[in-house]
Amino acid sequence: MSRVVVTDYTFDSLDVERGILEPLGCEIIASKKIPPHEELARLVADADHVITQFAPVKAAVIATMRRARVIVRYGVGVDNVDLDAARARGIPVCNVPDYCTDEVADHTLALLLATTRQVLVNGNHVRSGAWGLAVPLAAMKALRDLTVGVVGFGRIGREVVRRLHGFKCRVLVHDPVVPEAAVRDAGCEPAGLNDLLGSSDVVTLHCPSTAQTRHLLRGDTIARMKPGAILINVARGDLVEPAALIDALKSGHVSAAALDVFDPEPIPADSPVRTMDNVFFSSHVASTSARAVRELRRAVAAAVAAAVRGEPLPHVVNGVMR
Repeated sequence: MSRVVVTDYTFDSLDVERGILEPLGCEIIASKKIPPHEELARLVADADHVITQFAPVKAAVIATMRRARVIVRYGVGVDNVDLDAARARGIPVCNVPDYCTDEVADHTLALLLATTRQVLVNGNHVRSGAWGLAVPLAAMKALRDLTVGVVGFGRIGREVVRRLHGFKCRVLVHDPVVPEAAVRDAGCEPAGLNDLLGSSDVVTLHCPSTAQTRHLLRGDTIARMKPGAILINVARGDLVEPAALIDALKSGHVSAAALDVFDPEPIPADSPVRTMDNVFFSSHVASTSARAVRELRRAVAAAVAAAVRGEPLPHVVNGVMR
């Protein structure tokens, strides 16, 4: 019998996973909440397969894995898993890169429109008993008049661009690993990061969290942004240095931010960003819909099922092939 350990999950049950894996002779041992480090290490020590959502599967935890044949993450990003440590142990790490592409692209546009059309501010104005425009006229912007800078041109970035074209805005794209011809073929203008930041009325982030992108936006790079620009982040919280963003929001250099992610999460109760009128939030939910969550769980279980059967693994992100 294969032992499948689920380190943590946010779903009501694991019925989807059990339905796929138990007929293959798998025993599922699951922790609903993220266990403390010592308990997490004990939990995965004898696992044949590990599924994780948000638990920190770092080097010390991976070092305890005596039998693991695969680590599969519920999600696109894998920054909670030490890929180098898993590679050193010969353990493949898989993700699910395509389950929520449309949801995140839709959410990006929702946040962008919330900031440019002042949807929440005007709605709250009416709710308070007032009427008329709640903001200065200059705060009501039409996308056709704006330049939007898209940082990261993977699956989600490309879907965001497809949606932006319908709003008639100019679109700049920065992605150092994508050929400029591919950006132009998508109807966009390739740009270096500094040029994009200096020219964009809106900057939207769609890159992964890596050693090269963590704090991509910090004091010096935020200072290069066009004065009064809007920042959208639905990617990873640590792409943006929090103190630098707060300073820029206070000064007005960044006129507004719409954030589905932050560093850290949850946002600390005493963080000034929580009370800023020019910040719009959602709580790391851009990827969610009933369809997306079902597909995520099915794909994670299918990856483990492939490992159980000895089949090629899908979406290996750390270069370990079995």
